[in-house]
Amino acid sequence: MNTNVAIAPFASPLPAKLIAALVGLCASAGAAAAQDPQGKSFVDNFDTLDRSRWLVSDGWDNGKHQNCTWAKDQVQVTDGVATLSFEPKPYKARDYSCGEIQTKSRFGYGVYEARIKSSGVAPGLNAAFFSYIGPVHKQPHDEIDFEILTKDPTKVQLNAYIDGKAGNEKLVDVPGGADRDFNDYAFVWEKERLQWYVNGKLVHELTSPSQLPSHPQKIFFSLWGSGTLDEWMGQFVDPGKAVTMEVDRVAYTAPGDACQFEGSVACKLQ
Repeated sequence: MNTNVAIAPFASPLPAKLIAALVGLCASAGAAAAQDPQGKSFVDNFDTLDRSRWLVSDGWDNGKHQNCTWAKDQVQVTDGVATLSFEPKPYKARDYSCGEIQTKSRFGYGVYEARIKSSGVAPGLNAAFFSYIGPVHKQPHDEIDFEILTKDPTKVQLNAYIDGKAGNEKLVDVPGGADRDFNDYAFVWEKERLQWYVNGKLVHELTSPSQLPSHPQKIFFSLWGSGTLDEWMGQFVDPGKAVTMEVDRVAYTAPGDACQFEGSVACKLQ
């Protein structure tokens, strides 16, 4: 469930309105330490879709802002790549179908990495790799984001939510474009800092305690559209065909564990 609607690089009233519409006001809760998570270190190269790890979202949407319904047939795994699609195919109460997968386990501090290729220019769509926990899980809303707003796939937006509050967004370049080839995105979540990397390069960092999530979260990949969030995502244009987001690899490396593949950001930090 991706509720991130902040617009970079300037402030916008959209986040608070959308969060309230989706989940109500998050009750303030004591900051439980993001330690001893349920999830363990893993690398998934998508040789198959591991149903013990992944839940495929199907039959619901995230609110009125979303113009598509999550549909299991918009998620395919072939030749070592997970493909999520957005398609003009009516499903439930929406005119479009879209794809999302989420881990069944929750994860805490550590290194989160994904190798992704987004669609080309497609105004009104969002290709996202993020972690999330929230009221739907009976937890405060914490979230860490990479979001490729495909109105301009030369950039990716970074953000973090802490107890439902955003304001930490930054828009950064993706060398060569997020849609031209696979790129590596990583965030390193520690108790005292949060860092984002694009292709192994540090591009953003937060260190203030008020900016740092503290609750174990699930890992998500999603491709969705909106007909209302024009200022942030661009005015939606019906693509007339299926639009895709491809995920070649995802990994989580827990603190203290050895890095799990060559080129991993976790290798650099050890």
